[in-house]
Amino acid sequence: MVEAYAARRERLRAHCSASGADAALITRAANVRYLTGCAPCGATLLLTRERAVLALPDDLPPDDTGEHLLPDDPEVARLPVAEGGDTALAAAEAAGRLGVRDLAVEEHDLTVSRHRGVAGQAEGVHLSDLARAVEQLRVVKDEHEIADLRIAAEIADQALGELLESILVGRTERHLAMELERRMIDHGADRAAFPVSVGTGSHSGQEFHLPTDRRVEEGDFLTVVLGAQYRGYGVSTARTFVIGAAPAPWQVELHRLVFRAQRAAREALGPGVPQHVPDQAAREILQSGGHTESSAHPLGHGIGLEIREAPRLGPADMGKLDNRVPVTVGPGVHIPGKGGVRIEDTLVVRPLEEGGPELLTITTKELLAL
Repeated sequence: MVEAYAARRERLRAHCSASGADAALITRAANVRYLTGCAPCGATLLLTRERAVLALPDDLPPDDTGEHLLPDDPEVARLPVAEGGDTALAAAEAAGRLGVRDLAVEEHDLTVSRHRGVAGQAEGVHLSDLARAVEQLRVVKDEHEIADLRIAAEIADQALGELLESILVGRTERHLAMELERRMIDHGADRAAFPVSVGTGSHSGQEFHLPTDRRVEEGDFLTVVLGAQYRGYGVSTARTFVIGAAPAPWQVELHRLVFRAQRAAREALGPGVPQHVPDQAAREILQSGGHTESSAHPLGHGIGLEIREAPRLGPADMGKLDNRVPVTVGPGVHIPGKGGVRIEDTLVVRPLEEGGPELLTITTKELLAL
């Protein structure tokens, strides 16, 4: 992995040189980890043409969990920062000492006061905006990253599969969500990639539902949205099932409709495909089924070190997909007062000659009666 991090830094150096900057100050945690493998919150990377300097809080707790990974890379020099100090200011001061003339900073990550502090410490240095250059480098994943995503998906699938084998009637949404988070950690996840959502009955199928104390009842739809994080990389998956006896006709029909929409969106993925096409494919099927009120939110988005990354798969997104880009595809329908269905997968965009989109989350999408 040391070579992979070094290659990523070289790509950022090339970007900086092309834009006229001779160094970059990286403060966004996911970007620091992408370029160095370093995980501690608060770390800052100063990347010049010749050096990589990692400013780290001097009071990091002992690491026996992998929570505060430090780079094992001889090319990355460490700059300890005393307790209470700001690593961005320390790195900016180092930039001045190293003769940097034009320093590109992540303005979208810095507060106004922190930006002023960086400018004050980088004496004689002109600041420019790096914008989201590192985020753009992160869009296309290498095989190391995809391997970590595969493991995260396996962990999420395993936790969900175990839950489906347990007794669910009478348990609360909140209890089930907590159990899923625990199971993912038990199977090797760093943590849940985001708070697990469990929705039953009239809550099922909702976007961004926060679990409540509502108890699972016979005949309910049950929607679960979860994701595991492994070595910093997260996935997202959603499934909808029915509790108890055979599903009602309206449940079968709605589940079949969302399943068809999700399959159409998955099959539309490919290198060079406009980002809005998968969303359009899903919406057309949902609307043909009479659900013209389907969500205004995009069908999906990129995923990796952050749970929401570029690209976005929405109706107004006109860019094109690249090879080796992991994305989520998750259409859903919610009928107020009644419930609904949501089905989501994490996939990696691949060309047809490589088999097409690589499905990472493989728990069955059938309408099981649990």
